[in-house]
Amino acid sequence: MKTLSRVVVALAAAVLGAGAAGTPAHAIADGETVANGQYRFAVKLTDLGIPTADGGRRDSSCSGGLISPHWVLTAGHCFKDASGRRVSRPVADRTIATVGRADLKSKVGLSANVIQVRQHGSADVALARLDRPITGIAPLKLSRVKPANGQRVRLVGFGLTDGDAEQTSPTLQTGQFRVTNVDKIELGVAGVAPSKSTSACPHDSGGPYFTGGPTGVATVVAVVSRGPTCPHTGADTATRVDAVAPWILGVIKADLQPTAAPPAPPTNRTKSPASSVAQQAVRPAEETNYLWLAVIPVALLAVAGALWLRKPRRGTHRR
Repeated sequence: MKTLSRVVVALAAAVLGAGAAGTPAHAIADGETVANGQYRFAVKLTDLGIPTADGGRRDSSCSGGLISPHWVLTAGHCFKDASGRRVSRPVADRTIATVGRADLKSKVGLSANVIQVRQHGSADVALARLDRPITGIAPLKLSRVKPANGQRVRLVGFGLTDGDAEQTSPTLQTGQFRVTNVDKIELGVAGVAPSKSTSACPHDSGGPYFTGGPTGVATVVAVVSRGPTCPHTGADTATRVDAVAPWILGVIKADLQPTAAPPAPPTNRTKSPASSVAQQAVRPAEETNYLWLAVIPVALLAVAGALWLRKPRRGTHRR
């Protein structure tokens, strides 16, 4: 029955022109496994106990990217109530953010609970606030530049590795993509490597498309929104970060860490040659006077000093 249902769905999609609107894309098919220590800004959002329309509960997950110590950037449709409406609040009994852990079976990285959600509204983007700061992991930078057709980006996500899979990947997956078209708020992306069929899958929703290396600072260009059944060689749809960056910054500005001021140049306290020569140019008579002043009472020292200032001096360096 399950196989027959899939065939019916596939035939219906072909007749209606599959992919016209797209379905939520929630992992990466035909991608590559990421090792611990790489792309540490990647986040898995695990939802435990999401209310359903029939009064029950279900579990699910999304992907995301850390953009500040307390905030995760993800897809807006990752937070829907029982009626399917996007809401600005956590919808599950508990939502756990796992950060800096490419292999979910390992113990590296950090975890925190999602305690607040902010929806953009018109764009399929949401921000999830954590109950503790994530430290020691460089967050993603926000792109402020419109993407260009043909631009290469990389995606990371914790979703399925095939549209028919029943379990999400226990390890972070990645692949390379190119921008195929750019609209006002969204863009299209298609797989490039390791395969042309590299594509986002269920539970990759909210995953970041970004530029930059595996261990350095990366810049997020877009987040996964929707696409055809994976794997496929067509285009997925993602939300442009530059188009919503002002809104994002308005939400997280209080959480952004200030840029450290450059260290002050060291003070050169080395004596100049001229200063050393001047200090050495003390007459023998003056040396005798200094020796004498060292053994007389303090009161006589003041008198001698006053008399000393009346004598002609030769290039003594004053500080």
